[in-house]
Amino acid sequence: MLFTRSAGILLHLTSLPGPDGIGDLGPDAYRWIDFLHESGCSLWQILPLGPTGFGDSPYQCFSAFAGNPLLINASLLLEEGLLSRDDFSDRPAFNPSLVEYGKVIDWKNKLLQRAYTRFNRSNSKKKIKNDFLLFSESQKDWLNDFSLFMAIKESQGGISWLDWPQPLRMRESSSLNLFEDNHRESIENQKFRQFLFYRQWSKLRKYAHAQGIKIIGDIPIFVSLDSADTWSNPHLFYLDDNLKPTVVAGVPPDFFSPTGQLWGNPLYRWNVHQDTHYDWWLKRVKSTLEQVDIIRFDHFRGFAGYWEVKASRKTAEKGRWVKGPGMHFFDCLYKELSDLPIIVEDLGVITPDVVELRNHYNLPGMKILQFGFDNPQNLFLPHQYKEHFAAYTGSHDNNTSRGWYEENASAEEKDFLRRYLARSGSDIAWDMIRVIWSSVAIYALAPMQDFLNLGSESRMNIPGHLGGNWSWRMRSDAINDGLISRIRETNFLYDRLAPTAVKKKK
Repeated sequence: MLFTRSAGILLHLTSLPGPDGIGDLGPDAYRWIDFLHESGCSLWQILPLGPTGFGDSPYQCFSAFAGNPLLINASLLLEEGLLSRDDFSDRPAFNPSLVEYGKVIDWKNKLLQRAYTRFNRSNSKKKIKNDFLLFSESQKDWLNDFSLFMAIKESQGGISWLDWPQPLRMRESSSLNLFEDNHRESIENQKFRQFLFYRQWSKLRKYAHAQGIKIIGDIPIFVSLDSADTWSNPHLFYLDDNLKPTVVAGVPPDFFSPTGQLWGNPLYRWNVHQDTHYDWWLKRVKSTLEQVDIIRFDHFRGFAGYWEVKASRKTAEKGRWVKGPGMHFFDCLYKELSDLPIIVEDLGVITPDVVELRNHYNLPGMKILQFGFDNPQNLFLPHQYKEHFAAYTGSHDNNTSRGWYEENASAEEKDFLRRYLARSGSDIAWDMIRVIWSSVAIYALAPMQDFLNLGSESRMNIPGHLGGNWSWRMRSDAINDGLISRIRETNFLYDRLAPTAVKKKK
């Protein structure tokens, strides 16, 4: 894909303001796109959009294809007549700065159940019902298994499919048929929620395109163990005869954790994927490209080689490197899908085979500025960048730039940074944004927290730590004309102003 010099902001949908406790696909998302447009940005980067499970992580979803029902906006359902004003009478008070997931899940489930009940009972929703049938047919390849999976999970109190009764866990056809007969409404309810998500997301994406905004979305290399993908395709993963994982994914000790990170995701039987010409992966990439414009392959190095840990281990310290599918996988991908818009997350332990794989397909890698301030030869410093990279102040896994400077950077790093930037450090987040924007990197991005000059209390995720992650929300009064002007001026000065940007207000 031909990339053009551009800039944008990393902000996940859940971090938007809104009245229902979590950012969603409603009016605040449209206002966000207007803000990007007025600021002269042309890129909006989000995290995976799937339905989140344990720990609320968008990187541990119940499906690689489904959308997160928590992101469905209720006011849009009100406009369509799927909710009434009375349905909001018991709306709880929510924290405007944090997603309280337990509270949000209870509330959103109430609203979505009310919408489904009205959808079923109404005879005046013929257009919506017809659209629902068309959606169900067009997406049946993944939707049927996912909806069945979620309906069974609901009937089992939300426990992992690994702990379901054996006939359901092992997908015995007679047991599945009996469950479908007895739980048709629950299964249809799950399909309906996916219909609503895709309907609202499609409209929002079209609006973004009209404003000249491209959306960068993630494909995590691994899927969750507790997912419809694993349950319905056990032959694609290293599972034993009882469908328990034999080996799982992680990374060895690194910058983030001295004991490594034990992710626990099931690992692929790449030889089986190869025998099917990577059919499941092709469907996954095609599905993602129906949602976003540019794909960021998370943990790209896993395609060259990945860290395998025995499932019985408690940490990721002891494991082994195993060769990944490499060029054969990407050759098949490009043969089927041609010119793919891909950015690769090439961070961590990067070996020559990873660099070779990235460069062979001319894929833009990532540069994280926070990693750079120890010596002038560090490849994360802007004077070392080459054009074909996406440069970031930090990612969702890093502290905010201000938080990193105040709490994580050593005295030596702070001194080097001040000398490198020729700045005092009093406005460190914006100093780091400016140097990234001025670099030759084709894409320049920063988390919204950096544009707001927020500290570590606003960090999105601490890798390897359970609890308290993924919950930051931007307050409704965070965006103002001064911020718009400052971002727009930065985009103008460093030749990153979107060509479709509106004229500057006088």
